[in-house]
Formats: sequence, C-alpha cells, structure tokens
Amino acid sequence: MKQVLQSLESGSTEVIDVPVPKLRPGHLLIRSQATVVSSGTERMLVDFGRANLLQKARQQPERVRDVIQKARTDGIVPTLRAVRSRLGEPIALGYCNAGVVIGVGDGVEGYQLGDRVISNGPHAEIVCVPVNLCAKIPKSEPSIDFETAAFTVPAAIGLQGIRLAAPTLGESFVVIGLGLIGLLTVQLLKAHGCRVLGLDLDAGRLDLARTVGIQTTDIAAGEDPLEAARHFSGDRGVDGVLITASTSSSEPVHQAATMCRKRGRIVLIGVTGLELRRADFYEKELSFQVSCSYGPGRYDPDYEEKGQDYPFGFVRWTEGRNFEAVLELMRDQKLQITPLISHHFGIDDAAKAYDLVTGDTPSLGIVLNYPPLEALEEAPLIQRLIPAGSSSFQASGKPVVGVIGAGNHTRQMLLPALTASGAAVKIIGSSGGVSAVTAARKFGIAATTTDVDHIFSDPEIDTVFITTRHDSHADLCLQTLEAGKHTFVEKPLAITRTQLAAIEKRYQELVEQEKAPLLTVGFNRRFAPHSQKIKALLGTVGEPKAFIMTVNAGAVPEDHWTQDPEVGGGRLIGEACHFVDLLRFLADAPITGVQATSLGDSARNRHDRVSATLTFGDGSIGTVHYLANGHRSFPKERLEVFTAGRILVMDNFVKLRGYGWPRFRPVNLRTQDKGHRGAVEAFVKAVQGEAPAPIPVDQIFEVSRAVFDLVDALQP
Repeated sequence: MKQVLQSLESGSTEVIDVPVPKLRPGHLLIRSQATVVSSGTERMLVDFGRANLLQKARQQPERVRDVIQKARTDGIVPTLRAVRSRLGEPIALGYCNAGVVIGVGDGVEGYQLGDRVISNGPHAEIVCVPVNLCAKIPKSEPSIDFETAAFTVPAAIGLQGIRLAAPTLGESFVVIGLGLIGLLTVQLLKAHGCRVLGLDLDAGRLDLARTVGIQTTDIAAGEDPLEAARHFSGDRGVDGVLITASTSSSEPVHQAATMCRKRGRIVLIGVTGLELRRADFYEKELSFQVSCSYGPGRYDPDYEEKGQDYPFGFVRWTEGRNFEAVLELMRDQKLQITPLISHHFGIDDAAKAYDLVTGDTPSLGIVLNYPPLEALEEAPLIQRLIPAGSSSFQASGKPVVGVIGAGNHTRQMLLPALTASGAAVKIIGSSGGVSAVTAARKFGIAATTTDVDHIFSDPEIDTVFITTRHDSHADLCLQTLEAGKHTFVEKPLAITRTQLAAIEKRYQELVEQEKAPLLTVGFNRRFAPHSQKIKALLGTVGEPKAFIMTVNAGAVPEDHWTQDPEVGGGRLIGEACHFVDLLRFLADAPITGVQATSLGDSARNRHDRVSATLTFGDGSIGTVHYLANGHRSFPKERLEVFTAGRILVMDNFVKLRGYGWPRFRPVNLRTQDKGHRGAVEAFVKAVQGEAPAPIPVDQIFEVSRAVFDLVDALQP
C-alpha cells in the first residue's frame, strides 16, 4: 500500500510502498478515501526537513543543548550516530483522514466492517488508528462525502479553542488568522450564536470568510485591526479573541489584549511569540490560555492507546466527542467545507501537494484522494524490497535472520552490528510498517512485514531477533522457540514472573527433547571491551570483590511507556537488569541474595531512584545505585571494583583506570562501546557453531529472577 513520508534529513517528501499495518486491539483498520494536508503543522515539518543542519539547529536550540551534553558524556561519535539516525528516520505525514472500516480490533465496540469513519490517521491507503481517535460519519440525506468529513480533525482543533473560550449567545469574538483552521473556527463561532470579526493579510481568505457571513478586516490594505475591533464591539471591547495565526511575532497577543473588554478571554490555537506584556493583562484582568489540539485526551496514552474513555458526566467534550460534534454540524450543513478546498491530488502525486504548500502559489484546503474501494486490490502484508528469489540466503552459510521490531535502538545499534557480523537479514517486521521499510532500505534487507507469522513460518529463517516493546518479548520468545529458531531477545526477557516461568518451563522441555535452540538476551554490557578487561583482571585474584555500580539514569516522564508496568515493566525491569547482569558476569558466582531501598514513597520513585544490594556465592557483594535524580553532566554509568587491595574504575564505557594493579595502564577508548556489537557477534558465532552460547541460559534466568526479587523488595 502507499503512504506519504517526510525525510527530516534530506527534506524530500515521497510516496512509498509499505505493508498493511497490523490490526491491534482497541484499534480500527481503515481504508482511506480522502485526507487533508495541513498547511500549518505539516508545512512546518516539511520546512524543517528542507532546512540545512545549521537552520535546523536554530529552529530547535533546546535539542542542540541536549546534543552538546550527550557529546560531553558519551563522546562525539556515538552522539553523531544518534543524531544522524534520528534525522534519517522519516515521519509519516497527515492527521486528517476519512475512509471505511475494514478491520475491528479486539475490545472495540460500536463499530463494524463497512462503517464510514474519520480519524487522525496519516496519508496512507490503509491506516490503523485507536478507536478513541475515530468517529462515525453520520448517516444523513444528503450524505456527508469523504472529502467533507476529512476536515473534521482541523475543525475539532478550532472547536477545542472555542470551548476553552466558553462563548455565549450574542457575544462578539475576533479570530486572528484566516487559514484553514481559522476559516473553520469562524463558522463554528457563528454556529454558537456569536458575532465574529476575522482578521488576515490575505485578500482571498477574507473573501472566503465573507461568503460564510463573517465581517472582516484587511490588514494588508491598511485597515486598522484595533479600530475595527472597537467599532465591531460598539466601543465596549470584544468578549474574546481566538488566535489561529502562525507567526514568531508576539504582536497578535498584544493586539488581542488591546481589543478585549475587561475580563475578556484570549485563546491561542495557532503558534505565536509569547512575550506577554503584563500591563495588557493586569489592567483588564484578562485570561489567556493555550489550546491543546483536539481536546481532552490528546497525548494521554491511557485514553488514546488503551481506549480508556473519560466519564461522560465529568468530561463532556473529549477529543473523540469533539469529532462527533463537528460531524453533526456538517450533517446539519452548518459548516461549509467545499469553498475551503483549493486543490485536489491523487495519493501518487502527494509530493506535488507539499511543493504547493511550501511554494508561493496560494492554497488552502488540499485534499488527497485515494482509489475507490472497488478499485483497490488486496494490499500485501509483505513488502519486498529485493525481488523474491533473487538470492539464496541459506547458500551463504551464514545465519538467516528475521528481525521483529524496527525501533530507534534496533536501527542505531542492532542492525549495524548484525550487518558487521555477516549474518543475512532476510526480513524485518514492525506493527506499522513504516519503520521497518526505513530500516530495510538503509540496511539492504530483502523484505518487510507487519505479520510476524511470516517470520516464524519461513523455513529459511533460522534465527530471530526480538526488539519490540517489553510487553511483547515473552510471548514472541515462546513463539520463536516453538518454531525451533535461535532467539535473541532484547532485554528484558519478560516483565512478569509468570511470563518468565513459562519461558523457563518450555525451554527446559525443549532441552529434555534435545530440540532447544540457542536463547540469549541483549545484556550487552558484559560484552563491552572494558567489561572483558575487568573480568580478565579479576580472574588473576582469588578474593571476593565489592562492586559499586552508579547509574545516572536521568529522568523519564511518568507517562512514558517504559514507566508503565504493563508495557515497559518499569525501569528496574526494563533497564536496571543490565547492571544486575554485569555484576553477575564480573563476580562469576551465583546471586545468593538481594535487597533494595528506594528514595521517596511514590510508586514512580520506587523504580528509578533505587539502591540495590546483591550478594554472591563466593562472598562478593555488589551495589547498584540506579538514580533518576542526578545531573546529566555526570557520566551515565560508572563502575568501581574493590578487591585484594586494588581498585578498578570504569567511566561510561570509555575510560578504565586501575589503582594498585601491576603494569596496568589506563585504557581510554576513542568512542564509547557498551558491547552491542560484541553481543551480536558472539551470538552469531554461536549460531554458526563457532563458539558456545554467549550467555549461559541458567544465568539469563537467574538474573531475570533476581530483578523480580528486587522489585518485590521495594513493595511497601
């Protein structure tokens, strides 16, 4: 199927073929019929992509500060690699979609196949969208066509701003900026029974506003907006101002404050400078608010991804219910959409639409049309980038790999390591398809898919890398083992004891049947050059060791998926497992006990501000300080080892110093190496029969159990 992508690195907009997205629980699969190009949000993305590196830096100075800080702590090479990877990741454009339901995910109620719906899905022939970001197109006579319905989302953006302004019948409002959202907003205000004055510099847009019964002021023609607002309000000041313009200037906010009556309301829907003048607001006791997209629920993962709707009686207007309200206005013909459509393009010509948006030719509502339902062939689940049968993977004698997951870590770390190992990657899969296609094009992978069953059932594939979100690791691992394929699972192996027990039980059964493939987890720290050097040095002394591992983990937002116990498992399970494994490797003795103490009483602090103590069978002890409340200028990972009157200090997998070690010289790597390449290389060699399993399976299970013990120790 076709989808529109924007490169942040080259600035190019292209239409590419990707597999059909996987239908997920709580989602709808929609075959698109019309989408609308946002001349505001999407133009900013395209302009950013087409800017040079210096211009990009000027547009996002806060990101530049982050890059500089990362370079100081991690080194220049890893930082440049991360920046290039991020810029090389294309963005799916679009968020105004109308089409027909062709798939209903588990747990979805109220929708059935064939329903006509709108959503915030991207510009693609088939989209998978959370149900709370969809709404049915009402059945009416005459029916609402797909092109009209596709304007629901931008109209909801204006509607949410109006709800914050809380207009009442007969009030006077000014709308500054008559772009697409502005022209929708003035109509919505009129539907509320308000008198509306529209301001803009574009004569064509002012003409459109007048056709829907709105008074206007032409600023470009020299008309004074403040005088116009004074006249419009009968010298009383307007009741409120909605700013839908996009400018770096703070002048629209100043003008809005000047226009308002005492205790008037100003709502920013667009983008402006925010250098507010205290006197403007103080004397009139004005209120100023920034509107967030389509309404309550936006950016809340519980609402959008998990489908947890807000109670109707407490949150009357969520983003989903705002969609419904807009559609009802369209049904009642209180929103005129046809005059706002300036151009039509087929999906194949989407790049021309974006040239138009960023060019000098006037445009407003640009609609992308899709083949009619009866003309569309069944879209493939596998997108082949290299012609099928063009090469024999097994003939190479190397492991034939299928990769499940194509996230940032996979593209930055694992795929380069796999390429360097010589393994043949036949296919890569992701739920949405776009990230997999991006990775496949960059690394020369033969095919992509959104259906992992193809990877499990492919007889050529003998090795699978699982690099998805944490909650899917255990289930995918079990499926891979059942398929008899060697398995590399990114950490953690499981996020619950039940999942871990199921894997242990099944693996032991396969061992007894002499059918067990290789199984390893991405505990890469033990494969880092500095870790290997420390292990060799410790092997020369026979005394117990004391380890102090300090992890300056950095703060992660509470609503980030890694903090969600049902998705990421929490940061102890999701990341701190690395350091439990590293100490287990260096101690070279079983873990015999664990203790843990958290800083603070909240559930959030309990997992990312932790001091954990491990005891080992040889008498060694280890402490892992996993802390999110430090300063980012301090190295992220620091290990100190005390033994036999000697000390080793490793900083951030770059520097290694020794104290009291005969003939030891400090080791300073040119670039940070946390062992990702070493871990993959060791696993590939084991698959080829050239080396033993990179991590003994019993150690993998032991470390995983120890991490769950730490989590239990933190329970109140």
